[in-house]
Amino acid sequence: MTTLVACSHGTRFPAGRAAVARIRAALADAVPGTEVREAYVDVEQPEVAGVVAEAAAHGPVVVLPLLLSTGFHTSVDIAAAVAPHPGAAAADPLGPHEQLVRALRDRLAAVSGGDAGHRPGDHVVLAAAGSTDPAAARAVERMRDLLAARLPAPVTIGYGAGCAPTLPEAVEAARAAGARRVIAASYVLAPGHFAGLVERAGADLVSAPLGDHPAVIAVAAARFREACGILAAPVAG
Repeated sequence: MTTLVACSHGTRFPAGRAAVARIRAALADAVPGTEVREAYVDVEQPEVAGVVAEAAAHGPVVVLPLLLSTGFHTSVDIAAAVAPHPGAAAADPLGPHEQLVRALRDRLAAVSGGDAGHRPGDHVVLAAAGSTDPAAARAVERMRDLLAARLPAPVTIGYGAGCAPTLPEAVEAARAAGARRVIAASYVLAPGHFAGLVERAGADLVSAPLGDHPAVIAVAAARFREACGILAAPVAG
């Protein structure tokens, strides 16, 4: 059967590591009978190229990026990890995907009061990590469009790094445009560096990272199965 290598960015934050471990555990439940291995592109070990090389010696491998958008880590790090192995493939990153709107809306609904993005005068900033890759910005813009179609409040974008506007700039622009409340919708998977940037951007309310929300796990499992189809490899379940 195909080995699933769940590849995340890596973090020094214990809460972030625990959140990613919960995502892996939920993913293993969603694809029963599939071996799920952990790997990282930065900060933590084991690094993705070594995990893929070891797994590929025993059968087909799919690297599933536990990342919300394309970018350097998908187009360079993960692509380089699978390239030497004919039986290995990289799945698409989790976003953009319409199912992630459910996760974003549920996280917003969990913010104090339960009406974030629904009061008159609300403005939602989709708070993304950011990347210098233009394709990553296009992916976030697509996610913004999907979320905006499901909320009465205007939705704009702010980035933690890599492109403009920055998160504080996006929050300030929303206030300058007349927003009574600015809500940061965290478009990050887990607590860590970028989640901290979202929390410190100056928004009135901040939703929690997406974590192991059922919609995230459903998208991850679907991405894995899609990649297995491209490999024409057997998939359990």
